[in-house]
Parts: sequence; structure tokens; C-alpha cells
Amino acid sequence: MNRARWTLLGLLTLAVVVSGTAVVYAKYASRKSFVELQQLRAERDAIDVEWGRLQLEESTLATHVRVERIARKKLKMHAPDAAEVLVIRPGR
Repeated sequence: MNRARWTLLGLLTLAVVVSGTAVVYAKYASRKSFVELQQLRAERDAIDVEWGRLQLEESTLATHVRVERIARKKLKMHAPDAAEVLVIRPGR
């Protein structure tokens, strides 16, 4: 074999090795990205569950019955009697 063929064979061998290394690296990067995606999805699901729990808690804390009970007990508030109501009409 002459020198040109050996050079070509060397270059082709190098190209195959580089190509194989690139395939292995691409597969590794793909798996790494997939694992990260799965972790982010699990985190999203946990946040969605927490959000639902917080919305339920908020709706429970904001019910009219609870607000009225707290207003009566802690703030000593009450519905006004008819004698305590003052109606103000705009001037004409």
C-alpha cells in the first residue's frame, strides 16, 4: 500500500472513532436531559399538589361563617340594631 492509502485509512479510522465518541456523548446528554426532565415534572407535580392544598385552605379560612364567628368573638362585633342604623341621603 502506498502512503496515500495509509493516510486515507488513518483519516477514516479517526473519523469512525470521533463519530463513535460523538454518538456516545449524545446518548449521555440525552439521558441526562431526560433525568432532569423527570425531576422537573416531579417537582411540578409536588407544587401543583401544594397549590391545591393552599387553595383549599384559603377557601376554608375565608368562609362567611368563619369570618363572622371571628368578628363576633375576637373583635366583639355584632349586627347593628335598627336604632343604631343611620341613613344618610345625598343633599339635593
